[in-house]
Amino acid sequence: MIHISDTATRHPKVFFWLSGLLALVMIALVALPSLWPASFSMLYPLEIDTDPENMLSRSEPVRVYHNDRKKEFSLYDMIVVGVVNDSHPQGVFNKNSLSHIHALAEFAKKIPGVISVDLMSPSTVDNIEPGGPGVVKFQWLMKQPPADDAEALAIRDKAQHLPLLNGTIVSADGKAVALYIPITAKNISYNVVEQLKVKIAGFDGNDRYYITGLPVAQDTFGVEMFVQMAISAPMAMLLIFLLMWYFFKKASLVVSPMIVAMISVISTMGLLVITGNVVHIMSSMIPIFIMPIAVLDAIHILSDFYDKYPQYKNRRKTIKHVMKELSAPMLFTTLTTAVGFASLALTPIPPVQTFGFFVAVGVVLAWLFTITLVPAYIILMPEESFADFGLDHTDENKNSPLARMLNGLGRVTYSGAKLIILAVFVLIGVAWIGVNKIEINDNPVKWFSPDHEIRVADRALNERFAGTYMAYLVLEGAGEESFPQFAEGLKAGLKSRNLPEMVPEVEAFLSETKDRKQLVEQLIQKMEQRMEAVSDEEWDNWDLALTWVGEYLGRSEIFKSPEVLNYMGRLQDYLQDTGLVGKSNSLADVVKTVHRELFMGNKEDYRIPGTRGAVAETLITYQNSHRPQDLWHFVTPDYKKSNMWLQLKSGDNRDMSALIDKVDQFFQDNPAPEGIHHNWFGLTYINVIWQDKMVSGMAEAFIGSFVIVLIMMTFLFRSLLWGVLAMIPLTFTIGMIYGIIGLIGKDYDMPVAVLSSLSLGLAVDYAIHFLARSREMRKKYPDWKTTSAAVFGEPARAITRNVIVVGIGFMPLLAASLVPYKTVGVFISAILVLAGVATLTILPALIRLFEGLLFKKDMI
Repeated sequence: MIHISDTATRHPKVFFWLSGLLALVMIALVALPSLWPASFSMLYPLEIDTDPENMLSRSEPVRVYHNDRKKEFSLYDMIVVGVVNDSHPQGVFNKNSLSHIHALAEFAKKIPGVISVDLMSPSTVDNIEPGGPGVVKFQWLMKQPPADDAEALAIRDKAQHLPLLNGTIVSADGKAVALYIPITAKNISYNVVEQLKVKIAGFDGNDRYYITGLPVAQDTFGVEMFVQMAISAPMAMLLIFLLMWYFFKKASLVVSPMIVAMISVISTMGLLVITGNVVHIMSSMIPIFIMPIAVLDAIHILSDFYDKYPQYKNRRKTIKHVMKELSAPMLFTTLTTAVGFASLALTPIPPVQTFGFFVAVGVVLAWLFTITLVPAYIILMPEESFADFGLDHTDENKNSPLARMLNGLGRVTYSGAKLIILAVFVLIGVAWIGVNKIEINDNPVKWFSPDHEIRVADRALNERFAGTYMAYLVLEGAGEESFPQFAEGLKAGLKSRNLPEMVPEVEAFLSETKDRKQLVEQLIQKMEQRMEAVSDEEWDNWDLALTWVGEYLGRSEIFKSPEVLNYMGRLQDYLQDTGLVGKSNSLADVVKTVHRELFMGNKEDYRIPGTRGAVAETLITYQNSHRPQDLWHFVTPDYKKSNMWLQLKSGDNRDMSALIDKVDQFFQDNPAPEGIHHNWFGLTYINVIWQDKMVSGMAEAFIGSFVIVLIMMTFLFRSLLWGVLAMIPLTFTIGMIYGIIGLIGKDYDMPVAVLSSLSLGLAVDYAIHFLARSREMRKKYPDWKTTSAAVFGEPARAITRNVIVVGIGFMPLLAASLVPYKTVGVFISAILVLAGVATLTILPALIRLFEGLLFKKDMI
C-alpha cells in the first residue's frame, strides 16, 4: 500500500487523469444505452426496479405460485382511486360528483396499460335485482350519469344492497366511491396516475380524489428516490465539506475527499449498471453507504497530515510518514468493512445480494482512490499554500476545545475505568430489553413520510372503505382421484343404494372406455332402460339412484358443493370477527346474492341453496351478467379451486402474519370438507415472505461475517485477546442500536436490517485505528497511563473528527421525503457516534483494567 501511495505522489497528474477517465467511461457506458438504446443495444441501460416482489428470486416457489394463481384467476395489480365529498349532505352521491366519476372511469378505460374490461366503478359493474319469480335482472349500476340527486341516491342504495359492492365500491357510510383500475404491469402505475391527475384537475366542485395502492407506492418510490438522491446526497457532501473545512482550515485541501467519494460512487454505480444489474430500492442506497466509508479513510489521512505537517514542513515527507503510520489500519478497516457488506451476498434476497456485493466493491475502490488520490492531490498543491497550516504543537493541550476535551476524556478513562465498564453493563441490560421489543414489520406505503399524498390517500380510503390492501386465499381440494378409483366409488355407491345388479354393467363399460363422462352417460342410459321394466315400488329407489349417478360426475367440482360453500361462509364470518379483515368476497357471496334475487330479493333467501343443482343454477344465472368473466376471479372453470378476496385496511407485514396465523387456526379447529387445503398469494403476502427470508438471512450473514472479522482482527494483532478486544465496540454499537430501535418502537424493516453490516464496518474501523496506534505508541512509553495521554492526542482527534464530520454530515437525510432515507441518515449518524464513543471509552477502560495481560512482551 505504501508503494502505491509513493507512486501516486511521484506521478500525481497521471493518477488524476486515470481516475477522471474511469469516471467518464463509466458515465458514458451507462448514459449511451439509456439515452439511445437502439444504437447501443449491446450495452445494458439504466433500469429501475421498485417491485418488492423481486426481493424473491424468480424461481422462488412462493413467487412462482403467486404468478401462476394471478394468471389462473385472471387477476391484475390495481390502482385505487377514492372520491370523497364532505361538503354535500349526500357525499359523492349527487349529480355533479357522479358525473365526474363516470367521466373518470371512461377516461381510465382508454389509458394504455389499463385492463378496461376488469375496471371496477359504479358505471362498469352490474346491479343485480329480481326480474320476476325465478328470474334475475342484470343492469348497469350507472350506465349514464344521474339526472338529479334523487337518482344518485338510488344508485347508492342499489350498490349498498349488493354485498360484493358495499364497502368496496361504495363506502360503508354511503358518501364515498372507490374505483379499482387494473393495470398490465406495476411499473406503469406512475404514468397512469399522472394521466388520471390531469383529468381530475379539470373537474369542478368540492370532491377530493385520493390515489393509492401498492403498485402506486412502489412505482412512485422509484421516481422519487432519484429526486431524493439528487438532493440529499449533494447536501450531505456539502455539509461534510464544510465540517472538514472547519477542522483542517483549508478549503482547497478538503476537496480531495469529495473527489474520492464522487469517483467511488460513480465507479461503483457504473459497474452495477454495466454488468446488467437493475437499480432496486436497496441498490439505490449504495451511494449513501459508499460516501461515508469513502470519506472515513481520507479524514484519517488529513487528520494525521494536519497534526504532523508542522513537524516536517514538507508535504512529501509528511505524506510518507502518514501513510506508513496508517497503511495497515486502513487496509484492515477496508477488508473488514468489505467483508461485512459482502456477507449480504449470502442472504436469500437477490437485491440484498447485489447491494452487499457492490457496496463491498465500492469500499475497496474507495480505499484505492483514497490512498492514491489524496496523497497525489496534496502533492499537486503548492508548498507555500501550507504556510501556517497544521496543529500548533507548542501548546497542544490547550490549543483547541477538541484537544482539551479528549485529553480530559483520556484521564477519565484511566481513573474511572471500572465505572465505565459498569455503565456499559447497565446500558447492555437496557439494550437487551429494547431488543426483545423489536417488531419485524414493513409496508411499502410507509416508505413515504406521513404527509405524503400516498400516505394521506391510504389513511383517507382505509377509514371509509373495507381496505385498499388485497390478499388472496386459495382453497383447493385434494388431488383428483384416478379413473379406477372413480369407477370403484361408482360401484360402491350403487351397492349402497340397493342396486348391486348395476355393478356388472359398470365393469362391462370399463372395458370400453376410460373417460369418466362417457362411463356415466352409458350407465345412465342403461339405468333408464332398466327403469322401464321395474315395479312402481322400486321406481322411486331407481330414480334417486339415477339422480345420484348424474351428480356423481360433478363430484370433483367441489366448489359447487353446498357444504363447501357454507364452510367458506363460516370462514369469512370468522375472518371478519378477527378485526384484521375489512371485508371478504368469495364464490359463496356470488351464490348467495343470486339466490336471493331468484327469490324476489327476500332477505331470508340470502343463503347457499341446499343442492349442487341449485348452486349450479345460480352460477349459470350469474354468467348472464354484463361481466360474466368476474366469476373466474373467484373460481376456476373446473370448480376445483376457489379464490377468496380479502380486503385489508393495513398493509403491515405483522398484520398479514397475524391473519395467516388466524386462518391456520381456523382450519385446525374446523376440519375442511372434501380434503380442502389453503394457500396464499398477493403482494401483501409476498412482502411477508421476503421479509422473513431477509431477517433470517441477515442474521446468518452477520454471524458469518462477525466470525471472519474476528479472525482477521486476531491475524492483524497476532493475538486472540486483542482480536476479541477489537470486536467489543462493534458488539456494543449493534446492541445499543437495535436496543434503541426496540425501545422507540421503530419497526425492523429493510433499511434497519442492513444496518448491522454498516455497524460492523464502521465500528471496527475506529477500533482498528485506536488499537493499532495504541500498540505502536505503547512501545515508546513505560506504561498505559503515559501512553494514554499520547493516544488521546492525534489518534483520538482523527477518530473524533471522523465521528463529527460524517455523523453530522448525513443529517440532511432527515429532510428526505422517503422514510428509508431518513432511517439511513439517522442510524448512520447514530452508529458513528456510538462506535466512536465506544472506541474512545470502552477500549481504553478495558486496556487500563487488563494492562498486564494485554501488554505482554510478545504482544507489543
